Amino acid sequence: MPYSKLFPITVFIAAQAMFMMIIESPLGFVSWIAFQAWAMYFLAGGTPKMGAKVLAGYFGGAVASVAIMELAKALGDWGVGGSWNLYLAVFVVVIFVISAEKVPGFDFVPSWFIGAGVFFGLMNLDTFAEGATAWDMYLQSGEKLMWAALVGLVFGAVTVVFRTWYEQRFVTPPAAPAAGTATKEAVGV
Repeated sequence: MPYSKLFPITVFIAAQAMFMMIIESPLGFVSWIAFQAWAMYFLAGGTPKMGAKVLAGYFGGAVASVAIMELAKALGDWGVGGSWNLYLAVFVVVIFVISAEKVPGFDFVPSWFIGAGVFFGLMNLDTFAEGATAWDMYLQSGEKLMWAALVGLVFGAVTVVFRTWYEQRFVTPPAAPAAGTATKEAVGV
């Protein structure tokens, strides 16, 4: 496609990105997570079915993160520097995460890792109320993760709908008439 045909698509996506930034505060989501989920929509294939799998994977990643933290606490500090509890917890939980590729609906495993990374990032960046329990913090970070991921996935779906409509209307040439079919031009009309 020549750039002259691509340019309107770039303008539409830029307008979406600007709109996402405008609505971030009023809707209370974290835009960097939404932008990441928007990209994941395309990495997963750009379909609603795969978008749902991305969302399920983000949720699974959050659950896996909580499982790692809770298992590490349950194992206590042991080993050199007291870190082996965390290493062992990661080892155990990742076995279950990778096994999710056999579970329909949860089988887009890359989204589990992205979801877990975002969840751990939120746990480090979030401000929690004084006296908040670990579970309060998990729920707060999980809610932010899922809300922002949903917003990003919706933006991804809107991008696909617009681009499909645009390309069908303005980029794809009309189909040639079948052989032996008279056209207005052929009959002099």
